[in-house]
Amino acid sequence: MSASDTEDPKLYAAREPIFPRRVKGRFRNLKWVIMIVTLGIYYLTPWIRWDRGPNLPDQAVLIDLANRRFFFFWIEIWPHEFYFIAGLLVMAGLGLFLFTSALGRVWCGYTCPQTVWTDLFILVERWIEGDRNARLRLHRQKKWDLRKVRLRITKWVAWFMIGLATGGAWVFYFADAPTLLRDLVTLNAHPVAYTTMLLLAATTFLFGGFAREQICIYACPWPRIQAAMMDEDTITVAYRDWRGEPRGKHRKAEGAEALGDCIDCHACVNVCPMGIDIRDGQQLACITCALCIDACDDVMDKVGKPRGLIDYMALTDEQNERAGKEPRKITRHIFRPRTILYTVLWAAVGVGLVVALFIRPDIDMTVAPVRNPTFITLSDGTIRNVYDVRLRNKQGEEQVFRLSAEGDPALEVQVEGSEDATVTVDADATHLARVYVTAAPGTTPATSDRTEFTLWVEDTSSQERSSEETVFNGRAN
Repeated sequence: MSASDTEDPKLYAAREPIFPRRVKGRFRNLKWVIMIVTLGIYYLTPWIRWDRGPNLPDQAVLIDLANRRFFFFWIEIWPHEFYFIAGLLVMAGLGLFLFTSALGRVWCGYTCPQTVWTDLFILVERWIEGDRNARLRLHRQKKWDLRKVRLRITKWVAWFMIGLATGGAWVFYFADAPTLLRDLVTLNAHPVAYTTMLLLAATTFLFGGFAREQICIYACPWPRIQAAMMDEDTITVAYRDWRGEPRGKHRKAEGAEALGDCIDCHACVNVCPMGIDIRDGQQLACITCALCIDACDDVMDKVGKPRGLIDYMALTDEQNERAGKEPRKITRHIFRPRTILYTVLWAAVGVGLVVALFIRPDIDMTVAPVRNPTFITLSDGTIRNVYDVRLRNKQGEEQVFRLSAEGDPALEVQVEGSEDATVTVDADATHLARVYVTAAPGTTPATSDRTEFTLWVEDTSSQERSSEETVFNGRAN
């Protein structure tokens, strides 16, 4: 027995990099447009200005962690309004379910950040190293001569600069962009900003430049979840094997009339960024980017065959076409009970968020009774309860609020540091006030164990009011 026979078999094969060939067509053009739009939105949004007045930031989209607020154009979200963010996340999930149910992994193929940045990195790689064959030759070249070193370093530097711009754009969402850019250039920014930029630059560089399809296959959970969202009416990229098989290249040889339309040119494989063969059927690695459709249509045009050998279609279409029937209309695939249910749920959450956004008050109040002790007896027998009241002024100007009690006329309100139960709150800020509610001796609240009442706050300029119910604790006889 030889030494090689006793060695453990290799259960893992090293990754072979994928070098997709350039392709032209309607889906490739659509992906270019989506790439430009999505990257443009990501990189340019922090620089859009929005005038909110002298006391508020003028950045249209800003995550203000220092003041714990989120600004989105005319909308301002406070920490206690996190349900808006939760609602948007629910809408994003339902939207993903909806599009996957109707069109398969359309998110993965066109708008997923991993897909968009990988496309951009491949474009840069193609500009520097050439198309597929040139990149393959360079990859297989064992000797690192001056040309290979120059091309690789140029490519890696370009990738890193894209990654650095990606990390830089991200940190601009958390501070005033022009100010932060000046601080970054002059090395006066906070170390957290530099650390975040470098981490995002490194992950973008590695994920878009080297990991690529491995992120989609191994790291992303969505390929394993999508099966629950899809059914026989989901439209996805597929190969019409009943038309293409048996495949063969020699069209003038004997028996060529028995061949299908597929000439086995591997154009669909060479353009695939995931390195799969769509002719093998549906696969977990397929992101339905539709580049194989463009490649196959181009070949069909050249050989004089009808387009659509590889196309968007549903499983029910396959069954109908095999039986010689017409495929169902696309509207019947898209508008079906599952997609309608997702649409209704998605719209319901959206409408609920819009309604909640427009009915929320400009002032808000939270009341926290001080329970240690539950009440205080003053020298004249008056019973006093203490409350911590947090007032939120959501307007762009300083406002004066007046506090009052409703429920029992014997209850009187006093504000620490104020003679007329008023509190001044700065523009777009919160203020914690110590509030005293008293009841004269012998009155019902003073002699009862618990008296429910409502604490009101009123904007003295607009007369807008807000309230919260609470309890007054007295000395029970």
